[in-house]
Amino acid sequence: MLLPINPEHPEPRKIRRAVEILEKGGVIAYPTDTVYGLGCDLFNKQAIETLYQIKGMQRDKNLAFICPDLGDIARYAIVENAAYRVLKRFLPGPYCFVLQATREVPKIVQMNKKTVGIRVPSHPVTLAIVRELGRPIISTTAAPPGEDPMVDPWEIKERFPGLELVLDAGAGGTLPTTVVDLSAGDVHILREGAGPTDELV
Repeated sequence: MLLPINPEHPEPRKIRRAVEILEKGGVIAYPTDTVYGLGCDLFNKQAIETLYQIKGMQRDKNLAFICPDLGDIARYAIVENAAYRVLKRFLPGPYCFVLQATREVPKIVQMNKKTVGIRVPSHPVTLAIVRELGRPIISTTAAPPGEDPMVDPWEIKERFPGLELVLDAGAGGTLPTTVVDLSAGDVHILREGAGPTDELV
């Protein structure tokens, strides 16, 4: 189902519809401040398996997840003072920060060395979804493996037929997030993307 949504002031009933699907274990596509994402409930293992299948992604490929704010990140990641200063300066924004995971994080989404990638996007729709759901959602780029991000919501719906909902907020971006590893105590840029990196290091 393709559901148009206001990108600046998302309609509450449409956000509720997306959350109902997530609560039932469905996978959706949604806009972020960078590219369209595919996602599901972080704590639904079967939904995560379905997401891997829909995207055609290998199980060893990492999944990040979205938190509504900085306060929520501390539940899922170990945030030392130096890392907190970086997060506070650059979030919400087009970054994914890799941090040491806490025990709250399901093992299926932990990377090597028990780290996790966490996002707080600067996009009203994405933030409204996680706030209404009350827990994080998975975030992986709406792109077939090895291909560029898809920008057209209708094409996303056609390309990933297992999706239960595509929230259409207009054309998406083409540059994915900048991925920054803070897990070892310093700043290590893993991928340059939409977020500037010159002030990070």
